[in-house]
Amino acid sequence: MSMDPVKIGKVEQYIHDTLKKDGAMHITLIDPAEQSVKDSAKIAKIARDAGTDAVMVGGTVGAALILDDAIQEIKKKVKLPVILFPGNIDGISRFADAIYFMTLMNSNNPYWITGAQALSAPTIYRYMKKFNLEPIPMAYLIVEPGEKTAAGWVGNANPLPRIKPKLTAAYVLAAQLLGLRMVYLEAGSGAPQSVPNDIIKTVKKISRIPVIVGGGIRTPEVAAEKVRDGADIIVTGTLAEENLEGLIGVVREIKRAGRARKAKC
Repeated sequence: MSMDPVKIGKVEQYIHDTLKKDGAMHITLIDPAEQSVKDSAKIAKIARDAGTDAVMVGGTVGAALILDDAIQEIKKKVKLPVILFPGNIDGISRFADAIYFMTLMNSNNPYWITGAQALSAPTIYRYMKKFNLEPIPMAYLIVEPGEKTAAGWVGNANPLPRIKPKLTAAYVLAAQLLGLRMVYLEAGSGAPQSVPNDIIKTVKKISRIPVIVGGGIRTPEVAAEKVRDGADIIVTGTLAEENLEGLIGVVREIKRAGRARKAKC
């Protein structure tokens, strides 16, 4: 069996085009296990109306049980790209537009570095061929205090220290040399602190791939700070459900900071 190289597809190109146009973008994360299928679609619609650029679907244990239904319902409500953010090998759906093919590079468990990827690859390849599911190779790095969140605990992460930004940058450089095309710096859903600005600044100096930052970002001011310091994509989750005005403000400030950064280049 011959294996075609993983080329940049429509969703990844859309991300690059949006970053080129706006300087930064916002993505809303929806965890189907946290609410009903109908409510997941409602959150997606709210996020779209607030100006989000794409929807990520996935997350905690149990999301896979309703993944197909949730994505189909979301796609009825919005025309935005739907990207899978799988929590394990069962977090795959043929109804999504793309999937982050992630490696948790700073896990203590090789399962999350290469094991889950090998087990899921045949299914993803089949869906890629039959249903045009687009894999996006991505490094996933958990930063302190992410070990206290679900992602860090399940992924058995060795969290990158907040006071050692060059260590995170070394992982990002390794990701680039391995051929990964995006990097996600994660503090963890519901984290008390977001990824430090010093880490983002240091990473951006050497990064040639889009830098995604998520976890602990709850206000427009914090979101704008992350963009000014180098984040290309900001991910938020619960804002769309809990604070519509807050989400509108976050998206507005991300775009404002992105345009300002773009103007300086």
